[in-house]
Amino acid sequence: MTLQAPSKFDEDHSLLFPLQEGRNVRVAVIDSGVNPRHPHINGIAGGVSIGEGGEIEPDSYSDVLGHGTAVMAAIQEKAREPEYFAVKLFHSTLRTHIDRLIQAIEWAIDQRMDVVNLSLGTRNSDHAARFEAVIARAHREGVLLVAAREAEGQPCFPGSLPGIFSVGLDWDCPRNRYRCEPVDGGIVFYASGYPRSLPGLPRERNLHGISFAVANMTGFIARACESFPRVDAGRPVELVRAALVAEAASSLAAP
Repeated sequence: MTLQAPSKFDEDHSLLFPLQEGRNVRVAVIDSGVNPRHPHINGIAGGVSIGEGGEIEPDSYSDVLGHGTAVMAAIQEKAREPEYFAVKLFHSTLRTHIDRLIQAIEWAIDQRMDVVNLSLGTRNSDHAARFEAVIARAHREGVLLVAAREAEGQPCFPGSLPGIFSVGLDWDCPRNRYRCEPVDGGIVFYASGYPRSLPGLPRERNLHGISFAVANMTGFIARACESFPRVDAGRPVELVRAALVAEAASSLAAP
């Protein structure tokens, strides 16, 4: 077996928004929880577990699946300074009920999070109306929801709906960059589907996919948010989006 060297990205600080690390930003990661003792995790401010019956257990977010830890690590690699909160929604498998997902998003809004990472979604369009309602609430309160636009070539909800920071997968995109394109009247952000590298493990054998494109993009969004202080209505969502588009364009124009 050929061993892959540790990712250069860990020492590469040529990120977009180079002077920003996400200071004074609160990020919620809705996933399988987090292992706060993992060497790639740079601190956790708190979190909850949401049970299958909707019960909320504060400070009970230990990750037994590993997915949430890898997602959190990918975000923290790009944005070291936010307060991070783990919302454990997956317990024994990477599956949950629509009611619990809506509940998790509403919890994040109630707790005045600035950015919510949703490395999950559904291809069932029957749930679109429920997502539209919670997206509208998030937008009113200045909460930025980040989710996958599609899964296996099919639209994914809520990530394909207006008002979301919609993310697509680009295997060729460097992990310290993203790009954006106008699609169907909105903007889609494209990022790498690879998480942080594990020494000695080829990246193809590590976790990878659209979940990590979303996570990588969430890190950039957290960095961008630092320029826009929270007011009573939360972060100015459209100003953050415009800054992300401008930064991507600027990076392409640079020599």
